[in-house]
Amino acid sequence: MRRRLINSTLAVVLVVIAVFGISLVIVETRTIQAGAQESVASEAVRLVGIVESRLSGGEKLTQGILREQITAHRYAEITVPGRPTLHIGDRPSGEAISWTVHGDRGETVTVKESHAAVSAEIGRTLLIILAVALLAVLAAVVLAVRQAHRLTAPLTDLAETAERLGSGDPRPRHRRYGVHELDRVADVLDASAERIARMLTAERRLAADASHQLRTPLTALSMRLEEITVADDPDTVKEEASIALGQVDRLSDVVQRLLTNSRDPRSGSAVAFDLDEVVKQQIEEWRPAYRSAGRAIVRSGKQGLRAVGTPGAVAQVLATLVENALMHGDGTVAMRTRTTGNQVVVEVTDAGPGVSPDLGSRVFERTVSGRNSTGLGLAVARDLAEADGGRLELLQQQPPVFALFLAREAEEAAE
Repeated sequence: MRRRLINSTLAVVLVVIAVFGISLVIVETRTIQAGAQESVASEAVRLVGIVESRLSGGEKLTQGILREQITAHRYAEITVPGRPTLHIGDRPSGEAISWTVHGDRGETVTVKESHAAVSAEIGRTLLIILAVALLAVLAAVVLAVRQAHRLTAPLTDLAETAERLGSGDPRPRHRRYGVHELDRVADVLDASAERIARMLTAERRLAADASHQLRTPLTALSMRLEEITVADDPDTVKEEASIALGQVDRLSDVVQRLLTNSRDPRSGSAVAFDLDEVVKQQIEEWRPAYRSAGRAIVRSGKQGLRAVGTPGAVAQVLATLVENALMHGDGTVAMRTRTTGNQVVVEVTDAGPGVSPDLGSRVFERTVSGRNSTGLGLAVARDLAEADGGRLELLQQQPPVFALFLAREAEEAAE
């Protein structure tokens, strides 16, 4: 493309130089010839005047006197009746520009100039025009190269940007080139890069969230299945299997919720549900794990509460808090339900060391953890809570008190 731009620019310049150059040569040639003819005629008229003046005054008319009155490279022939013809200068050989003037006393003056002198002047003019044309061509080459570089360098840069996008590097470059069309392409590529970056971030986030969030229900399900394998009583096996099936249903709900959140975190499917049922499920699922660790999990507070949210998401949030209490806390874990205004609150607390003062509210940020864990659990839990219009907060650092706030059912809130 660069070569095409240079060639096209040079072609235009050469055509312009050819058209105007040839026209200028013709005009200058005719002007020089006409000027030479006019100059020769003027010289002849002037010499006639000098001859008449000297004849009228009775002065001598010699070659020496007249030689000073004529241009050096010209030839003059002066004829006066009754006197010998005077020849001034060298007679031109070949073609010449000639002009003859007759005086009032019968004298005749003929001035000639060699055509070679006129041709030499025309040649000098042509050389000047040619030099100017060469300078114009050189200037056109320089400008064409610069313009080609100005246009092709951004295209090369944009091609590299597109190649980077195709290779999986979605960072926008935010480069502009001062050309509207190229800047428009750069805007589109940057916008595409930002969209690709958001898509890749969402996919990576979904993968990380899914691997982390599915671990908790799978762990609980594994424990439940272990209980089944060691149980001898058919009724116990049936009961445990029923609980395991419920866990599988909630696991499916977690997967669906994660997929929904990855598409649009605000797309909640909140409904009114029995909060006691969700709390009871979590206590039953985690009691075997706490029993194995020599600890207990209990509940307290107001019962019969109905909240607005997604039961599966709420269960996942509570499961994250209970699992954190099992892994990082100590002593008995208590789940307390209460109301505040038009909200219901589920608090999860334990007797462990709690959250270090340097973390504080940053404990909900991704990759932030005080126990060498992934730091995803609380961040994902907060996202799930906010998707249902609720919120997850750290009310107290030592001992730790995490609280899940949910909207209260309208009829219950009115009571």
